[in-house]
Amino acid sequence: MEKLYEEDFEERVLSAEHPVVVDFYADWCGPCHMLSPILEELESKNDDFEFFKVNVDECHDLAVKYNVFSIPTVVIFKGGRAVVQSIGLKSEEEMQKILNGI
Repeated sequence: MEKLYEEDFEERVLSAEHPVVVDFYADWCGPCHMLSPILEELESKNDDFEFFKVNVDECHDLAVKYNVFSIPTVVIFKGGRAVVQSIGLKSEEEMQKILNGI
């Protein structure tokens, strides 16, 4: 998954044609490290979505803007708007159900 920064966020996420999955994480977060391979697997199976990650320590303003107060938090954007927020570690099956609902 490609890492995004604040200067890329609007173009890559808010202006995207497809729904976008954004993983808000931190390098020191154990559950974040456990979620990462799950999201990478989902990325390989879901061509209709784009997947990115945002480090909350490096992009604090983005985290605050999208109400990310606990990590890992996955926010799914569609049409430039946040439509789903998933907080905490989820299984691949749980995450796929969320994607299927978009």
